[in-house]
Amino acid sequence: MIGPSPKNVSPLAAYSFAAIALLAVTFHGALALGMPWAELSWGGAYSGRLPAPMRVASVASAAILVLLALVVLVRAGVLLPRWHSLSRKLIWVVVAYCGVAVLAHIFTPSKWERILWLPMVVILFITALVVARRQTRPSHLA
Repeated sequence: MIGPSPKNVSPLAAYSFAAIALLAVTFHGALALGMPWAELSWGGAYSGRLPAPMRVASVASAAILVLLALVVLVRAGVLLPRWHSLSRKLIWVVVAYCGVAVLAHIFTPSKWERILWLPMVVILFITALVVARRQTRPSHLA
């Protein structure tokens, strides 16, 4: 058989989700620290550096992404096995959040956000959905 076996798909999807989330967290962290990439975020409403309130919003966005990745990794059974039962419902919050993000990036007025972030949020949505639909157990129980 070529490719991952069905039981390995969920961890692979979770690691993919976490890697893309880490890219976005890094980007939001850079925005919060003053990098002049505002046109690539927040609907392209700002240019250069973000104003202070939007830098705080970038920190909040980064924190949310970390929590989303944590839920996906727990649900895939690769992290924090004691939280696995809690992740059963929370993973659907992640899927919904990513679905809304896809719609937001489809309809953003920022061409650069569509080019840069739409493919990434589509992958986040798909990988979260793969993890949500799989029956997984923490690795110590597998």
